Amino acid sequence: MITLRPSEERGVGSHGWLESRHTFSFADYHDRNHMHFRSLRVINEDWIDPGQGFGTHPHRDMEIVTCVLEGALQHRDSLGNGSIIRPGEMQRMTAGTGVAHSEFNASETERVHLCQIWLLPERKGLEPGYEQKEFPESERRNRLRLVAARDARDGSLTIHQDAEIHLAALDDGIKVTHALETGRGAWIQVLRGAIDLNGQSMSEGDGAAVENETALMIHSRGASEVMVFDLA
Repeated sequence: MITLRPSEERGVGSHGWLESRHTFSFADYHDRNHMHFRSLRVINEDWIDPGQGFGTHPHRDMEIVTCVLEGALQHRDSLGNGSIIRPGEMQRMTAGTGVAHSEFNASETERVHLCQIWLLPERKGLEPGYEQKEFPESERRNRLRLVAARDARDGSLTIHQDAEIHLAALDDGIKVTHALETGRGAWIQVLRGAIDLNGQSMSEGDGAAVENETALMIHSRGASEVMVFDLA
């Protein structure tokens, strides 16, 4: 069963310097029908104006994964990490027992466009941690590239949950398939372009919850980028 979450039905956050779209309930946006999907708690798509961003603020007991689509995001945290995340790079922060961080647009002239994901951790009270890795487009071109997993296989980020995140950059007409084991579900988020998912049409910004399916069959309609979550 595939349940679509159209882009235009997402929650909206508009703060002058920030435009945000919330797939699940977040901050002032609350929808009891869209609280989470399995361990996937947040998918926020954000556009941040030049030189603007989120000042230092705390998190705990959450796995936070950030993917920059355009521009550059500057990160600093209480663990002593400071970095700039660019397209093709992924960041994972385990908030665990508590961490504070800030996120600012690293450019004074261009907006940054990003997708931030929160996953519920396998248990509370984890030791805070941080990773940042590059996944070049060549590794994602016309294939699903594993970018995060509990066992960190294939050079992926480590996430403390029985979940996987895959990314693909697809040319027009390309078909890719992802098998789902019995009992597992999936979420698909279209980052750019348009696809057919098991025959159902999806466009940029759309998401879909997948239950009781044996495989995901993704067919690109034009150049597209997708993020696939495989969830226990």
